This record gives sequence, C-alpha cells and structure tokens, in this order.
Amino acid sequence: MLKICCAFFSLLVLLASTSAFSAARCGQFFFTIDDSGKGIVNGEKVTSQKVTFLKTQGDWNNIKLDMTLMPARDGNMYGYEFIKQNGKAFLNVELIRRFMEEPRIIGSFDCKRVPD
Repeated sequence: MLKICCAFFSLLVLLASTSAFSAARCGQFFFTIDDSGKGIVNGEKVTSQKVTFLKTQGDWNNIKLDMTLMPARDGNMYGYEFIKQNGKAFLNVELIRRFMEEPRIIGSFDCKRVPD
C-alpha cells in the first residue's frame, strides 16, 4: 500500500511539473492535479485515488488512475477511471448507484490536453 501511495504521489508530481500534462478535457469533464497531488475533476477534489502501471513499473505513459468523488456538488457519487496508454488518454465515468435496482449509467470520453 505504501508503494502505491508513493508511486501515485510521484506520478502526480511528475505530471504536475511537466508541460506534457497541464490539464485534460474529457468530454464535459475537466481533469487536472493540484499542488498536493490530488486529482481534481470539474473543480472538485476526488475523495480517493489509486494508480496502476499498465505495462512496467514506473512507466508513466501507460497508467490507469482510479478515482471516486463522494459526494459531488450535485449530490451524486461518481467513479472515474483515467487511462493513458500508447499516447492516447480517455476517461470512463460511472454514476454510482445508491440501490442495486437502479440502472447503471456509464460514459467513456476521449481526452485532449488543454492549458491549465
């Protein structure tokens, strides 16, 4: 767990400090990273986050970033999966259901780099 936290913090510092990643626009979602290394989606800090290297340890060009936002300003809970692989990035978003009987609402959005 400590390795994951350290790796994630290193990733966020690297992303925040390079011009390669200032912010990303994924559909209607604006994704960036604050100075402390926390992910921010549409101006709200995520409540949990985890990074996974998709190919080799330390390969920052092939990562998966899982995040949750509970609750968001609109009162809903969201799960985010930001994937950057082979030079492309996309964001999967799920509206987290309060009851299992509710339908799943999931969207997938291509991401583009934008100025911060």
